[in-house]
Amino acid sequence: MTWWTRARRRAAARRACAAERTGPPPSGFALLPWLLMGLGSFSNLLQGKAGNPWVGGLGLFAFNSLYIYVTFRAFDRAKRQAPSTRLALLLMGLLTTGLALGYGGNWLLFFPLLGLATGATLRGRHMGRVGVLLAAYAAALAWVREGWTEAPNIGYATFLSCMVTAAILGLSEAVRELRAAREELARRAVEKERLRFSRDLHDLLGHTLSVIVVKSEAARRLAGRDLDAALAQIGDIESVGRQALTEIREAVTGYREGSLSTELTRARSALAAASVEPVVRQSGAPLAPQTEALLGWVVREAVTNVVRHSRAARCEITVESAGERVRLTVTDDGTGVTAEGAGTGGTGLRGLTERLAAAGGSLTAGPAPQGGFTVTAELPVGPEDQGAEGAVPVAVES
Repeated sequence: MTWWTRARRRAAARRACAAERTGPPPSGFALLPWLLMGLGSFSNLLQGKAGNPWVGGLGLFAFNSLYIYVTFRAFDRAKRQAPSTRLALLLMGLLTTGLALGYGGNWLLFFPLLGLATGATLRGRHMGRVGVLLAAYAAALAWVREGWTEAPNIGYATFLSCMVTAAILGLSEAVRELRAAREELARRAVEKERLRFSRDLHDLLGHTLSVIVVKSEAARRLAGRDLDAALAQIGDIESVGRQALTEIREAVTGYREGSLSTELTRARSALAAASVEPVVRQSGAPLAPQTEALLGWVVREAVTNVVRHSRAARCEITVESAGERVRLTVTDDGTGVTAEGAGTGGTGLRGLTERLAAAGGSLTAGPAPQGGFTVTAELPVGPEDQGAEGAVPVAVES
């Protein structure tokens, strides 16, 4: 089982635990118990205290049906904004008005239920106005039917049920959306880290294995005629292997910072072992660690391609830091072919292009006009680079 599979299982377990703590998403079942407020009207029908009981019974059945339809659709954004839901809410309001005017008394309690359904459905910034208008409308009808005694109570209950329902359900929905956004950000962070890790391993192992192969071939060629030189190459292979192990451990932990000077030294060694004449020129003020790290990756990848594919006899590496930009150029006199033929090269160069673009720089790679292949990387001079401009400029050629 890979570490990625284990990480995914642990993440799934954490999401399951979070779901258990927060419970399932709310649904229309949470609003069904409020229909018990209509038991007074149902009791009036059973006791014969309501005129036209068949009309009242049909009205009660229709109200309950509309209430269930509206509230169950209120927990899905697309459904509650659908015209059918708004039409059902309007019919519910007309039915409530008719039952309240026709029967009064306990039938006025349908207005708080109407407010509850309205708050669950019409959430938004205009909910305050809607709640006030609905409460005033309910109070006015209660005054017409029962006088001032019931009007304030019905109006307050309607306003309270409307606003509290809208606030609670709106807050619950916002919390769940934030949790979903947080999980999406965490998933993207994991994918980004996986991409970084794969790029680092590609650049590390690709360069290191290329150097080992080249030095092994050199040791094999020298073994028959110059044993001391062959042993020196074998010693270099051992040193490169040990260094690669250290770098891989650092890359896994995410703390690896490349050094441009170290990469240039390794580039000279690798090119010389591959019978390619190295020419390194470096000028300008010292660079910030982050800039050096990015340019070090470019040197590593470009030299790896030269050793593997170019069949070159000479490779020039130039680092120029002047003004607000620093430029690195790696040019060879080979066939002008990279790992995938002509163009931008293999996975390493594409990955480096994205890295430099994220840092405000650029990377171009392609056949040179005079033949061979050229890789050019440019980066802006960061604050740390600018602070170092007062230092003694570096001018090295080898």
